[in-house]
Amino acid sequence: MFNENEARGFSTLAVHAGVEPDPGTGAIMTPVYMTSTYVQEGIGQHKGYEYSRSSNPTRDALEAAFAALEGASHGLAFSSGLAAIDAVLMTLRPGDEVIAGDDLYGGTRRLFTTHYAPLGIRFHFVDTQDPANVAAALNDRTRLVWLETPTNPLLRITDISAVAALLKDHPARLGVDNTFATPALQQPLALGADIVMHSVTKYLGGHSDVVMGALMTRESDVDAELRTLQNNVGAIPGPMDCFLVLRGIKTLGIRVRQHCTNGHGVAEWLAAHPKVDKVYWPGMPGSPNHEVAARQMSDFGGMISFTLKDDSLAASRKVCESTKIFALAESLGGVESLIEHPALMTHASVPAEERAKLGIDDSLIRISCGIEDTEDLIADLRQAIEG
Repeated sequence: MFNENEARGFSTLAVHAGVEPDPGTGAIMTPVYMTSTYVQEGIGQHKGYEYSRSSNPTRDALEAAFAALEGASHGLAFSSGLAAIDAVLMTLRPGDEVIAGDDLYGGTRRLFTTHYAPLGIRFHFVDTQDPANVAAALNDRTRLVWLETPTNPLLRITDISAVAALLKDHPARLGVDNTFATPALQQPLALGADIVMHSVTKYLGGHSDVVMGALMTRESDVDAELRTLQNNVGAIPGPMDCFLVLRGIKTLGIRVRQHCTNGHGVAEWLAAHPKVDKVYWPGMPGSPNHEVAARQMSDFGGMISFTLKDDSLAASRKVCESTKIFALAESLGGVESLIEHPALMTHASVPAEERAKLGIDDSLIRISCGIEDTEDLIADLRQAIEG
């Protein structure tokens, strides 16, 4: 039987975490338990399963894998990344306050401002690149600090350990959206976070065929609260989706290595191109908080944003609509490379004035480097930018 403590490398852990041969058949892959309920031998006498909203063997294996990947004690699977974030917010009460990064995925910010703010929860959006901004917003009503690092779409970096230190004697929990970095590159729980969240749709699934979210924690009381909400609300993934993600996770380590290789190559090429103005990628020496990224991440990932010197909407739209390998689509983290226009697509719900303050302007383009050959990705961007 595999013990996660025996894995010296991440790829070994990714292949084996949460999965054991089926005891009945020896099948090396976890079976897909397509059942809604379970026959009981007597009233209250069952084999650990009663109803699949509460638990399912395929989902249990996936949740064990989630926990192992992040060095957590507990993992929970949800029907989407936003459903996972929603579960965290449902632990709050009217009058509670949340400190969040000002550069967040648009859907996260929309959930905060359009649903939970009217319920009496106050949100403070600050630039978390400087922990002093978090400290300035912290008060006795703060119950959650929510970080993305790297952020979406400007790839900003927050020092997780420094923010965790601010909360050492404070009741607020620290949640980190680790979607962009993946557990292969960054381990927020080891840096002091209480909860880690992933849009599993992205790198963990890795094949653009599943929508799912995950939460991981080392704290039993946090897990118990979130697991109760998971069961009561029922925003769970089905067993086939769980099977697909279990399969996807097995190649996470090797996929992330190629994502990073492409990130390095493409970012350096973009930075040297005469028609490109700014490149946002935490691996770029001299980029904001590059030293923090180098300390808390093992590599810098395949997500890149950039602007053109021709800052017109027409120019950026032309690039987005001219690529042939980079597919024009929302989402990220799959084996195929994607390109999108944040102001018009993923962050269109963020008010225009807020986008302007953050630097999400009409020239900003975000790309997700897949696992294709680096030279082909560069050639595709060259013909789109220069054509």
